[in-house]
Formats: sequence, C-alpha cells, structure tokens
Amino acid sequence: MNNAITIEDVKDAARQLAGIAVRTKLIENDILNARTGGRIFIKPECLQRTGSFKIRGAYNCISRLSDAEKARGVVAFSSGNHAQGVACASKMLGVKAVIVMPTDAPAIKVANTRGFGAEVIFYDRYSQSREEIAADISTKQGLSVVPSYDHPHIIAGQGTAGLEIIEDIQAMGLSLDAALFNCGGGGLTSGSTIAIKALSPATQVHTVEPADFDDTLRSFKSGKIETVDASARSICDALLSPSPGLLTFSILVANGVTGFCVTDEEVKDAMRFAMTELKIIAEPGGAASLAALLCGKIPTEGRNISVIVSGGNVDPDVYAEICASVS
Repeated sequence: MNNAITIEDVKDAARQLAGIAVRTKLIENDILNARTGGRIFIKPECLQRTGSFKIRGAYNCISRLSDAEKARGVVAFSSGNHAQGVACASKMLGVKAVIVMPTDAPAIKVANTRGFGAEVIFYDRYSQSREEIAADISTKQGLSVVPSYDHPHIIAGQGTAGLEIIEDIQAMGLSLDAALFNCGGGGLTSGSTIAIKALSPATQVHTVEPADFDDTLRSFKSGKIETVDASARSICDALLSPSPGLLTFSILVANGVTGFCVTDEEVKDAMRFAMTELKIIAEPGGAASLAALLCGKIPTEGRNISVIVSGGNVDPDVYAEICASVS
C-alpha cells in the first residue's frame, strides 16, 4: 500500500477484520436526543475487542506483515489502547510483541497488555522519546515497528469504524450531518474521514481534543504541524500524542476537517452521563467527543450526528472517583 489511502483500502481492511473486530452497533438515547434537539448516534467502541477501536488498525497492520517479519515479531509504543490492540492481534497471529508504555499508563491497560503475552518496557513520557526507544529495540531485535497512528494500514483499519457508521446510518434511510471523533494522533479520524467522505461527501467531520493537547486544532489554524507544550497535562491519557501525524494531518486537511477542544471537567461530566444515561463505561479519552456534544460545541438542533466512545479502559478507582463527584 502506498501513502494515498482510499475508500478501497478501508473496505479491504474491513474484509481483513471480518470475524476479528466487533461491528459495534449505533446507540440512540431518548434523553440525549431530547437534550440536544437532534438525533445522536453513539458508536460504542468501548465494547470492541480489547475495549477500544485500536484492534482494528493493529490487526490490519500486523496481519499483512510477511511471514519472515511475523517470525521476528513487532514493537509498538502506546499509552495503553494501541498497546492492547497490538498485544491482542499479535497473540491471535502468533507474533512476539514488545510494547513501550509510559510509566503513568493506567494500570488496567498495562495489565491487559501483559495479559495478552506482550513484553512491556516503560519510559517517562515527559523526558524520553517513545519513538526513539522503539526504533532502538527494532534495530537490535529485528522487530517491525507498528505505529500507533501514522501508517497506511493503521489508518485504513481504524477507518473501518467510520465505514460502519456511515453504512449503518444509510441503512436506516438517513443522512449524517456531522461526525465527531476523539483525536490523539489522528488515525481514527483520518481513516474514518476517508470512508465518510467517500460515501457521504456532505457530512462534516470534526476532531475533539483535550484543551491542553490541541495540537491538531492549532495545526488546522496555522496550516502546519504543531506540537504540544511539554507542560501540558490531561486525564485523557489516550489522547496525549505530541502532534498529529504527517499522513493523518494531510488527510484531515484535504477533507476540510475542523476541530474542537474540551476540558477535563467537561470530559468527567460526559463520563458520568455515559454511565447514568447510556449505561456504558467511557474512559476519559473515549468521552471527549461526547463531552463536546453535551457542551454545545456543535449545533445539534434538527441534525443527525454521530459520536464515538472510542474506549472504555479506565482504572476502577479513577472511574469510581470521577463518577462519584460532581463538577
């Protein structure tokens, strides 16, 4: 595959993932619709295999390695959801996996990654480069690097979530006005944008980022890749990529994607709403786009809008504290 990713690549990824990724069904909620004045369709990827959408890209990428590459193994870097996706896909394919994870990664994500048989190597996200560590491991052990977002097979695999959204909306005889995606490095949004724009060109696509990790939004405004300030912090551990990818950003810009930001407190409110009203568990990074919707960042009256809950992997004590508190 070259870097010009198309709808055919996303459809090919969907075929590759048949029987592997769960086709999560869109959820509607009367309370959410009444509150927004529109029809809101939730894509609950928290119910996906490994608890997030990341298995889509990971399996699509690793399964396409040569037999020789699979025999040597893979290395990836991730705060947790891509780590679990790579570890799970590798176990299914009989491939050795080494994952570089930050020392502050949620314990549940570390445990799950190890539970799939992967070796975990820790690093300090604020003083060390995960890319450099992974590259060094790759060189010394001959492992193939499986990036978390900026790779054609990863992008196409993640894009199957967007493909399912638009196919399911159209199967209802409806059109989709807008789609919101939680955004870290941009793999999910860029892949889904390819699918959505191919099948429904009028649908507006929006990224949603934590307020202090607004690198994609700032990149939209400046027209060049922007990075996150080293002092930035957020509870949305799944969305803390330092910058959008070269591939992902080019796709987003080419398709007119725009962005929003949400605060940690707004994310906490969305997590509580997901628990009390939607009856699903959303991790902080998985609730960002729902937060943007609930906070009125986007017009909703009379519109059909999709929102993704991209992950549900959150430490129980953190989740309990957030859901028990009121902002």
